Order: sequence, then C-alpha cells, then structure tokens
Amino acid sequence: QVHLVESGGGLVQPGGSLRLSCEASRSTFRSDIMGWYRQAPGKERELVASITTGTRIKYSDSVKGRFTISEDNAENKVYLQMNDLKPEDTAVYYCNLHRVLGPTTDYWGQGTQVTVSS
Repeated sequence: QVHLVESGGGLVQPGGSLRLSCEASRSTFRSDIMGWYRQAPGKERELVASITTGTRIKYSDSVKGRFTISEDNAENKVYLQMNDLKPEDTAVYYCNLHRVLGPTTDYWGQGTQVTVSS
C-alpha cells in the first residue's frame, strides 16, 4: 500500500503561479508512472501531466508550456509547477501513482483544491 499526500493548492489570481507537491509514503519503482490529474465541478477527472522516472513526460494540450512536472526520487516526491494560471485551471488536483510492476494498481491522494480567480 502506498499513501500519497498532496499539498500546495490554494487561491491565486489569473496569471499567477502555484507549486503542488505530492509525497509518497514508500519508495517508488522505476517503472511507476507518477501523474497529476484534475477534476473540475461537473467534469470528468483528466490527466494533466505524468512522468516515468524522468524519462517520459506527458502533458495535456491545455497545460503545455505553462505547467512543469518534476520528481525527486530521493524524497519520494513529485511536483507540479503551474505558471500563468487561468480560471479554467480551477479544479481539485490529485496525485496518482500507476504501478505496472506486479498487478497493475492505481494509488490516489486525497486531492488539493486550486482556485484561479480575481
């Protein structure tokens, strides 16, 4: 079992920045895919960005050029730097660990609210 804890959400004005952090309770495997998802009211949860041991990074088209995902394997942490935030980025952001080693398993954090508003 892996527990994920997010932090760093909050209220920010359009054009502002936030940095989300996610800490895993146990060491991750090189094959694990760490990702950030978000869910806005009335919408489905969507992938924002994912990283696999720094080798493969993916972003949704809506955040390319504005968000950056990174990881610190020594600290079992993954980050999401969000710049030039827009009101449409408002959502609950969830950290995800997708484990493909052994039975495929998804672990989720409790979520952190990001609100972009003037």
